[in-house]
Amino acid sequence: MKQITRRQFNAASAASLAGLATAVHTSSAAKAADSPNEKLGVVVAGVNGRGQSHVAGFGNDPRAEVRAIVEVDSKVAEQRAGSIEKRTGKKPTVYRDIREALENDDLQIVTCATPNHWHALIGVWAMQAGKDVYLEKPISHNVNEGRALVAAAKKYGRMFQTGTQCRSSNGVIDLVDFIQSGGIGEVKLARGLCYKRRKSIGPLGDYPVPDSVDFNLWSGPATYTDPKVTRQRFHYDWHWQRHYGNGDSGNQGPHQTDVSRWGLGLERHPNSILTYAGRLGYQAERKDPNYVDAGDTANTQVSIYDYGDKTIVFETRGLSVDNSADDEINELFGSTRGNKIGVVFYGSEGYAIQGPNYENGRVFDLNKKPVRDFKHNTKEDGQLNELHMSNFIDAVVSRDGSKLNADATCGHLSASIAHLGNISYYVGQENRVSPDDIAAAVEAFGSSDDDSETLQRTLRHLRDNGVKPEVEQLSLGPVLKFDPVAERFADNDAANAMLTRQYRDGFVVPDPDNV
Repeated sequence: MKQITRRQFNAASAASLAGLATAVHTSSAAKAADSPNEKLGVVVAGVNGRGQSHVAGFGNDPRAEVRAIVEVDSKVAEQRAGSIEKRTGKKPTVYRDIREALENDDLQIVTCATPNHWHALIGVWAMQAGKDVYLEKPISHNVNEGRALVAAAKKYGRMFQTGTQCRSSNGVIDLVDFIQSGGIGEVKLARGLCYKRRKSIGPLGDYPVPDSVDFNLWSGPATYTDPKVTRQRFHYDWHWQRHYGNGDSGNQGPHQTDVSRWGLGLERHPNSILTYAGRLGYQAERKDPNYVDAGDTANTQVSIYDYGDKTIVFETRGLSVDNSADDEINELFGSTRGNKIGVVFYGSEGYAIQGPNYENGRVFDLNKKPVRDFKHNTKEDGQLNELHMSNFIDAVVSRDGSKLNADATCGHLSASIAHLGNISYYVGQENRVSPDDIAAAVEAFGSSDDDSETLQRTLRHLRDNGVKPEVEQLSLGPVLKFDPVAERFADNDAANAMLTRQYRDGFVVPDPDNV
């Protein structure tokens, strides 16, 4: 059967290409499943950071073999290819352009750990080419991209796993079962925490593109900015520039908001959203009132998501989080110092937390006395990262999407929580207001949380870090009413425009109806 050429991939219709490639892939995947000597070929896209865990995880599953990597930084690509060869005795094929890898019929699985702005396009292209996909969180850079991935997985019958590993932790699975069975009574509120120190990424400037990087391919769907690179550290710090990343609400957040949704049994989008946020504290930290940080995502953010009968709150704190400005959270997490990452469920008969790691949970009575622990036993159950990837391979081999612990819809709903909260912030970014104005807004919004108390803790946290909220004001976003089915905001054109983005020619993520 004739292979798809790169020219054909760009020019031909997605449907006809997908039909041809799917037939090739299904045949080769079936062959691998039927023969113990055949392995599923894996290509890992993006191997500078998280992609190394993909290489290790899939490389340790006897049913799979990492045969190729895609990396736009040639220096990183050679280093990773060399390390894989040293460990396995086989050097993987190295590609710069994902489209060339998708022409290879020896590759049945595409995993992706690129910057966020590439996630959805790689996922859609891969499924159109008949590949199954394991995609890091957030699976999308915006809401429309997430829906496109859901549509592509359904249209082409592809297996799609979201990299939210908590879904494969037996400790967290048991915790969620306990909560949903009434273990802490009626639960209407979950609070996701990203109390995680993030230092300034350096001054906004005009910095060179590294010589080893193909900037055209690195940029992909994102339009060029002028200047092109405005941050000192090219890799990783894109997380804090909204043109490429989604801040910590979209970086760390999808783990905790996913567990929050899961525990509350919410398989839908929220009805309304309110955010107050800002990127504050770095001027005080550097003792320079004129300092402008290269990041433009919030380092302090509270987003409130109203689901009608239930509420999710997600808090981001990037300044020093020692003492957390919160006695209750300190008590539940058993520490007054350092980062606190996790979820708190508030029940009528007690509390439950997922944390402080990705694998475990703990239940408390109403007096915050620990009464039960839920733990993932690594020795018996396996390493969580590899367990989640093996769950994906189970689905690939069986062609049974019901086996997936975190399918495309799961990834879409959880990533969208970050997107919707960020949109509220971005639309209202210039609306910098006093603490009293925010207090009035959250009181009017109303939710299952004590929104006024959450605000006061946030203000205390800022003051503890040298910020004067009355002077360096937080931004207050508008209350956004959202249609969970149509995935559109009511009467807010500015917010609806942020459900998608402007794409460069040749790198357009298709609308869900046209995948």
